[in-house]
Amino acid sequence: MADKRPNTRQRLLEAAADISRESGAGSLSLDAVAARAGTSKGGLLYHFPTKAALMEGVVEMFVSSFAETLSARAAEKQGEPNGLAEAYLELFVEDHDCNKPPPSGLLAALAENPDFLRPVRRFERELLDRMKENSADPALSIVIFLVALGVRNSALINLDVLTDEEFHLVTERLKTLLEAAPDQ
Repeated sequence: MADKRPNTRQRLLEAAADISRESGAGSLSLDAVAARAGTSKGGLLYHFPTKAALMEGVVEMFVSSFAETLSARAAEKQGEPNGLAEAYLELFVEDHDCNKPPPSGLLAALAENPDFLRPVRRFERELLDRMKENSADPALSIVIFLVALGVRNSALINLDVLTDEEFHLVTERLKTLLEAAPDQ
């Protein structure tokens, strides 16, 4: 029978993300990550020789996880005129509604080295380009992307001011606009 537990590298990345989310980026130490992951500091250093390498791995994990989830959701809407934009908006609303905390590991990575956000920028640029290319209304896709980006970034730096009612008012309007957009 195959072992379903995550491998050591994955456990270390998840531990780093959890600590960062729970206690803030400043609380992220290699000792704390190793302890949370149930491995030795030497085991951590084998996979991530520096804290910077660990933070880079956390950022890559966030991007990869989101990309996989979005890709699966978009596949369900393949052939729809605004399928990717709809999938992105749905995922954004679901993350908000389940009170999923923002990926504060991104802040920790930014504090460590702003270059770690390069994969995020690249992914978001490629995503926006795909949303525009696969949309009956490219401008609406950009608006949806910017709304999600603004709300997520506000939450990331603890400046979110929208009530749940306001959030849903805006996202419902965006859904209505997507549904009303003409076919390509």
